[in-house]
Amino acid sequence: MRSIVKRWQGIFAAFIVVLACIGCSKVPSVSYNPWQVINVPTDAKLFDIAFTDNPKHGYLVGSNATLLETNDGGNTWQPLQLAVEDPKSRFDSVSFAGKEGWIVGEPSLLLHTTDEGKSWSSLPLNQKLPGSPIVITALGENTAEMATDVGAIYKTTDGGKNWKAQVENAVGVVRNLERSPDGKYIAVSAKGSFYSVWEPGQTAWEPHNRNSSRRLENMGFADNGQLWLLARGGQVQFNDPAKPDEWLEVEYPELSTSWGLLDLAYRTPDEIWIGGGSGNLLRSTDGGQTWEKDREVEEVAANLYKIVFFNPEQGFIIGDRGVLLKYNPEAETASSSEAT
Repeated sequence: MRSIVKRWQGIFAAFIVVLACIGCSKVPSVSYNPWQVINVPTDAKLFDIAFTDNPKHGYLVGSNATLLETNDGGNTWQPLQLAVEDPKSRFDSVSFAGKEGWIVGEPSLLLHTTDEGKSWSSLPLNQKLPGSPIVITALGENTAEMATDVGAIYKTTDGGKNWKAQVENAVGVVRNLERSPDGKYIAVSAKGSFYSVWEPGQTAWEPHNRNSSRRLENMGFADNGQLWLLARGGQVQFNDPAKPDEWLEVEYPELSTSWGLLDLAYRTPDEIWIGGGSGNLLRSTDGGQTWEKDREVEEVAANLYKIVFFNPEQGFIIGDRGVLLKYNPEAETASSSEAT
């Protein structure tokens, strides 16, 4: 009986410490909140967002064959129904190049449109395809690149009729996979114990051990090709632009809390946003040297796991339970006006 009491005392003490740490964060607050909560008519889990050559016309995809369309730049969204074999299909990725768009998902699903999404056709995939497609990138007319959850990469130049393997061997099951604007890929292993990189022309992935004992959560590219990583415990790190194989000093934007960091995106070459658990949203305006926190977004109370900027004026954050935030470029001007 005494041991049970001690156990509950320990749990209660830990809970008090967590509550205390939540309120003692020393990270300064942003002077204004540029993120607007958007009402999305679904409770499905959302995974990706893309726009056509019209910045007001875009699509959201998610679980249970969820497809949502906007015609006003993301302020409002309308659900669309596609005739897919399995209504529980998971739409993982959507991408457009002009009026031509692609959606990939699980199990082994590929959809294609050439008229901005007015009509979609289902294209067959080889049953021997290694893994399920999780990332699609539209590259131009009839051209796209597709990657699977085991790191197989394929390219089509005839509208999806034929696909050519770009790498000879898969890398193994991945937890995250991202493509850079110039065609490089980085993949984090399922357990976060190592990562692999691939660039056009290579026949195989190049594996790398993680550079600390902390599990890797996510990795990606800046527009200039610099690598970034998020590791367990709120760790952020960037590689050295002059020495790509070496990493700069580890940073902890918010050392006093233990919320996990889930995704990172650049709005400009110097402005970085990081999303995490329980509405945790951080910003750096000096390339990652110092950080501040958007405390208004904490009220959303959702895990913010995907941040996308299509340009400095257009960005979105996808959270769980159908949460969507839209970047408002006029927020700073409005804040300055109110202050005066």
